[in-house]
Amino acid sequence: VQLVESGGGSVQSGGSLRLSCTASGYTYRRYHMGWFRQAPGKEREGVASIISDGSTTYADSVKGRFTISQDNAKNTLYLQMNSLKSEDTAMYYCAAGSWRWGSIKNMRPSDFPYWGQGTQVTVSS
Repeated sequence: VQLVESGGGSVQSGGSLRLSCTASGYTYRRYHMGWFRQAPGKEREGVASIISDGSTTYADSVKGRFTISQDNAKNTLYLQMNSLKSEDTAMYYCAAGSWRWGSIKNMRPSDFPYWGQGTQVTVSS
């Protein structure tokens, strides 16, 4: 299983970025897909997740600003990030796994055995 992220970068507050994560080596729809982020000195936290039927869930801090989506034909996961804030600055990771679907607060990194290398998002105010 290989996950490769792209699309990070530096942007001013209020700007937008779209992250991509291309999966290979397994049947894409087999796993739940998630985006996590980790800021310096902080724990890795769940940002958004999507399952094979297209259902999504988000952290409260990004709800209404971020959109997770996937293109099953391309085995690619996306995270559209709008109205970015300085507190969104972090390393962003995509991950594949299986977790007890529900509140994003219950989405633990340990539920995801497969991870991308991460892509840095920096938002300047």
